[in-house]
Amino acid sequence: MIFSLQGNVQELTPTYAVINVQGVGYYVGISLMTSQTLVLNQPTFLFIQQIIREDAHLLFGFNTRSEKEMFNLLISVNGVGAVSALILLSTLSLDEIASAILSGNSALIQKAKGIGAKTAERIIVDLKDKVQKYSDPNANISVMVDNKIKEESLSALEVLGIPKRASEKIADKIIKQNPSISVEELVKQILKNI
Repeated sequence: MIFSLQGNVQELTPTYAVINVQGVGYYVGISLMTSQTLVLNQPTFLFIQQIIREDAHLLFGFNTRSEKEMFNLLISVNGVGAVSALILLSTLSLDEIASAILSGNSALIQKAKGIGAKTAERIIVDLKDKVQKYSDPNANISVMVDNKIKEESLSALEVLGIPKRASEKIADKIIKQNPSISVEELVKQILKNI
């Protein structure tokens, strides 16, 4: 079983990297979070999860042990494959995933492409007792407040005829820059940026 790889980044995309270890190139599936830490032609160290199937031997690489552990927890859930787990890790941070699971926020988990309502609920039920260590205890409060402010703002904009899809990314960006923003101010900022 391959536990880790240390070598140079030979190829790099948002979804995979080729790690050259003493002349042997290993194709490694990665999340966007890990991809952003790698630099082409530079040395790296990745924690590896090897999955052996009847038709393939797959390697998945992670910048941190925590990300690898979360990946393994996610793939332990019935209906969540390695690709879905990587997409979820690319869509949300470890803390956001843990907070969503602990607070039962299936809508946030469903933001990951390919994860529907039933799978999101299964993730919450199966992992609720296992993700506490990945969550910032103070983040739950702010995530819930952020979500409430964001949802109220997006609803107000929908009433004005602006589709939720168009304003959601802008809202996330603004909330990230100013977490204590009010609903009114967020609506104004989104309107300025559309």
